[in-house]
Amino acid sequence: MTHIPSSYKLHSHSVAYGRGSGQQSVTGLPDADDPESLWIIKGAHGESCPRGEPIECGSVIRLKHSGTNKFLHSHHHRSPISKQQEVSAFDGLDTGDNWKVICLDKSTTYWLREQKFQLLHVETSAYLFANEEYVYNNPISGQIEVSATKKTGENTEWAVQEGIYFADRHYN
Repeated sequence: MTHIPSSYKLHSHSVAYGRGSGQQSVTGLPDADDPESLWIIKGAHGESCPRGEPIECGSVIRLKHSGTNKFLHSHHHRSPISKQQEVSAFDGLDTGDNWKVICLDKSTTYWLREQKFQLLHVETSAYLFANEEYVYNNPISGQIEVSATKKTGENTEWAVQEGIYFADRHYN
């Protein structure tokens, strides 16, 4: 997933936050070819998401980090730099991993590659957010903070680009 304004990729790794939840950190990384920036789409907590089936706009999904098998997660802890809502990677055993796909092109029915979208955290009604102004120092220097916010805007816009896609039909 790519953050539209910065072109940074949604990224995670086995580095925990030093404060807040202490869970696995989620950041934005400028490198397009890092394997720690790959995420697998899963159904909402307790739901299935059959491989190869198109995902409708408005669907609730989870994103599983391919390198650590943790899920994109949020909760009411404060993020370390912007002091917004922390986004982490966690175990996937609760509904704090559910995100609603909001397609910004209202003429489409399905979530499509390269299409702008937002992810809305279901439990807290906060949007996945990043901004190049919020840059980490050690041990993850050069990466930007990914958090969640109640306000929509260009910093809550993302697109799916790299990945493996299954398609045998054309969806609009």
